[in-house]
Amino acid sequence: MKKFLKIVLRSTGIMVTFFLVGSLNGQESKHIGVAAKAPNDAKVLFDGSKALLDKNWTYWEGPRLAATLPLKWQIEKDPVDTGTVVNSNDPSAAGGKYGAADIVTKTKYRDFRLHVEFLIVKEGGNSGVYLQNRYEVQVLDGDKTKHGMGAIINESESPYDAYNGIGKWNAYDITFRAARFKNGIRSEKARATLYFNGQKVHENFPIDKVWGGINSGLDGGGDLTDTPGGIKLQAEGHDVLYRNIWIKELNLKKAETDF
Repeated sequence: MKKFLKIVLRSTGIMVTFFLVGSLNGQESKHIGVAAKAPNDAKVLFDGSKALLDKNWTYWEGPRLAATLPLKWQIEKDPVDTGTVVNSNDPSAAGGKYGAADIVTKTKYRDFRLHVEFLIVKEGGNSGVYLQNRYEVQVLDGDKTKHGMGAIINESESPYDAYNGIGKWNAYDITFRAARFKNGIRSEKARATLYFNGQKVHENFPIDKVWGGINSGLDGGGDLTDTPGGIKLQAEGHDVLYRNIWIKELNLKKAETDF
C-alpha cells in the first residue's frame, strides 16, 4: 500500500510543497507481521470463528489418528486483543501424541503464500505449522536448536531472537514452492522464504525431507511424492492458540520464493 506525505514549508510568504511518495511501512505492502490483513485475492482459512474452522479444516487421517469429528479444538476469547481464537490443545493429543488430533485444511495446495499467527500460553508450549502437510515450521517455546522455534525442522537454524515470547502473538509469513518431479523422481527440492514477526529469517531455503516418520505428515518415513497437501496445524497437548490464517495460491515457475 502506498502512502503520500505532503510537507508544506512557509518562509517569507513563499510556500513550497513537497510530495514524498513511497511506502512508509514496507511490511504493510507485503502483508506481513502480526495482525496483517489478508489481500483481496487471498482465502481466509481461519478468522476466529467456529463456522470457518469447521468449513475449512478437518482432522488429518494419519495412522495415529485418535480424535473424531466434530473438531475438538476449542474456540476461546483472544487473551490479548478482541475477538476469538482456536486452542490446539485437543484432548486426544494429551502427552504430546502428535498425529492423534492434528487438523489440516480440506483444500490441498502446491505453491502458496501463507500467513499464520500463534500465541504460546505456557512455557514449553509445542505445536507446528506444516506446509503441504509435509514440511514443519516449528512452534516450540524454549528451543533454539534446529528442532526449535521458527526452524524448518531439523534443517535450518532457529531464528529464536525473532520470537516475541510467551503470551504474545507471533506471525509466520511464508512463500512456499513445492518440490518438482520428473517421471516420479524429484528434480527440484521444495523451497520456502519465511518472515518471522516481520523479520526475514529464511530466504529461498531448500527443504530436503519430511521428518518425524509416518505419524508426522504426508510421505513421512517414505519417498517424497508429487501429491499436493493441506496446511496442517499440530496438536501436541499444549495450549497454543491460532488466529488470522490466510493463504494465496501461487504458480511459481522458477525456484525462487523470496518476497
